[in-house]
Amino acid sequence: MQLFYAPHISGEYHTLEGQEAKHCTRVLRMKAGDIIHLTDGLGNLYKAELLNGNDHACELRLTGMLSEYGKRPYRLHLAVAPTKNINRFEWFLEKATEIGVDEITPLLCRRSERGKLNTGRLNKVITAAMKQSLQAYHPQLNPATAFADFIRDRHEGDKYTAYVEEGEHPLLSGMYRAPRDVTLMVGPEGDFHPDEVTAARSQGFTTVSLGNYRLRTETAAVAACHTIALLNQKG
Repeated sequence: MQLFYAPHISGEYHTLEGQEAKHCTRVLRMKAGDIIHLTDGLGNLYKAELLNGNDHACELRLTGMLSEYGKRPYRLHLAVAPTKNINRFEWFLEKATEIGVDEITPLLCRRSERGKLNTGRLNKVITAAMKQSLQAYHPQLNPATAFADFIRDRHEGDKYTAYVEEGEHPLLSGMYRAPRDVTLMVGPEGDFHPDEVTAARSQGFTTVSLGNYRLRTETAAVAACHTIALLNQKG
C-alpha cells in the first residue's frame, strides 16, 4: 500500500498537489484507474481512484474510508530537549513516529544546547515517517516550550521525568501500567538541572530510569517511546 498525506479532505473528489502529486506520477508512475490510499492525519484512511494526473496535480475520486485506522489505546506525549546536532533530533522524530507517538514538544531546559527550530522541516520528517509506517495519525509537533511553562500545563494520565542523576530511580517499565495516557520528559545532553527535577516533582512528575546506561537524548526518547509501545502490546 502506498500512502499519501492529504490533511484537507472533503467530498467525493480530492486533488493531490505539489510533492505528493509528483511522487504519485513521476516516482510511482501511477496512471488513471490505479488505486491509492490517503490519510488526513486524523485517523481516517481513504481509498481513491486516480482519474488523471501529472507532476503538479492528481485528480482523485474517493471510493471508501476507514475511521480510527490503527488507533492506539493510549496517548503518548514526549517532551524532549532539542539536540545541538539537529540531525539527531530529526532521527528521534522519525523513529518515534514510526513506533507510535501522539504529541511532541521541544523542551527548552536550563542546560539546553539549542533553542531555535525549523518546524516546517521537522513536520516534513514526521509526515514522511507517518507515511512510510502506514499510519493514519499525524503526530502533533508543538512550539518549543520553556520547561517551567510545560510542567505547569495540564497533562492527562501518568507524568514522568527521565533522569539519571541523584541515585537510583524506578524503571519506566516497572512504573507504567498500560493502557494509560502518558507524558514523559527527556532532558538535554547535560541532563535536567536538579532544580528542574524538584520543580517537576512538585507538579506531579515522577522521576524514572530508562536502564543501566547513560543514553543520548534522542536515544533515551526513542527508548521511552518503544517501552510504552511494548507495554501496551502486552496489555
